Amino acid sequence: MKSDLLNDREKAAVLWAEHVTRNTARSRDDVFDHVRSIFDEQEIVELTMICGLFNFRNRYMDSLQVPLEPMKEVDKIKTSNRLDTDKLRDYLQFVLDNWPEEFPEPNPDE
Repeated sequence: MKSDLLNDREKAAVLWAEHVTRNTARSRDDVFDHVRSIFDEQEIVELTMICGLFNFRNRYMDSLQVPLEPMKEVDKIKTSNRLDTDKLRDYLQFVLDNWPEEFPEPNPDE
């Protein structure tokens, strides 16, 4: 919550997701009031529905022991012992060649 990478709304959304997922209402009763000061009712309902959907999906997949990634992809990561430096150099050159001159300003916190 002290990250400079997230704006106030993003921090509140993360706080709400943690609150919904871990059911912190007994240990912390100020979360709803804080989130309500940043989001309106409709936004809180949408955030809650999204959190519930992902919580349901994660628990469902965990219960059935369904891997999130195909195992052969995970195994490739585990067994990889060599980085192709030519591909890495080409990729970094591509990024540099396509790097924009100017970036748009981020949306300010409301």
